[in-house]
Amino acid sequence: MSKAESALETFSSTISDLVARAAPNLVAIHSHRSRSSGFIWRPGLIVTADEALADEGEISVTLPGGESLPATLAGRDPSTDIALLRVDRASLQPAWLGPVTAAAGVLAIVVGSQDGSPTAALGVVSFAGGGWRSLRGGEIDNRIELDASMRRSNEGGLALDATGRAFGMAVFGPRRRVLVIPSATIDRVAAKLDTHGRIPRDYLGLALQPVRLDGEGVGAMVMSVDANGPGATAGMRQGDVIVALDGEVIQSVRALLRALGPDSVGETIRLGLRRAGEPMEVNLQIGERPET
Repeated sequence: MSKAESALETFSSTISDLVARAAPNLVAIHSHRSRSSGFIWRPGLIVTADEALADEGEISVTLPGGESLPATLAGRDPSTDIALLRVDRASLQPAWLGPVTAAAGVLAIVVGSQDGSPTAALGVVSFAGGGWRSLRGGEIDNRIELDASMRRSNEGGLALDATGRAFGMAVFGPRRRVLVIPSATIDRVAAKLDTHGRIPRDYLGLALQPVRLDGEGVGAMVMSVDANGPGATAGMRQGDVIVALDGEVIQSVRALLRALGPDSVGETIRLGLRRAGEPMEVNLQIGERPET
């Protein structure tokens, strides 16, 4: 056997061993006309991709080896693509999720489950960046993209580095691009889903529209006020123009809303306004968006 053949065989065996080591942490998810993967996050708790989970109907998980268990939905957060399931089996082996150390160009292995048997996809990290906000408004701690050919049933599985350490959950993004929801985001969101069943969303009770200010700059004009919302409680009126947040000039309506987030619910912010051309300030306590 040549050195090249020997090196390839060693590489192949290493990848196979990493997949086998991760397999006990993974389950197959079956919901209405949907098949995906998930992993054991805590005893009796399984994390999977929200996008791959049916909106209604019964859910079951298939354990390594083929045993099937019913599962109940503990909570889901479409904005970060994380769903949490409960199963009556506390002895399942939780996965160990480490901090993100992925860099562009390093190998990545996506490990999932199909009918109790492991599945795998090999690729590389094509992009690794800082925190970002999803199109649905979820705060995700790192942006990680993989160049990997992932089957649909792998979605919700673990992304491993070349040492076999799991650093996040593999999901499909726009145009079937493979993204990784990093471990820090999973731990933060899943903990809230376990406790509350959902992620609270900030709510001002205001409909805002950008408006060009006299001279320079952009403000956020209040087009309507929810009579029962935080804005009304703070004394906001239709026609008010928000120009500053906590003393900082706002750059756009989007920037204003991006400065808020789930962790801001309950906080009090100071808004600089122009009302009928006159400057003023109001203190507004951020509320929680009502469920619809």
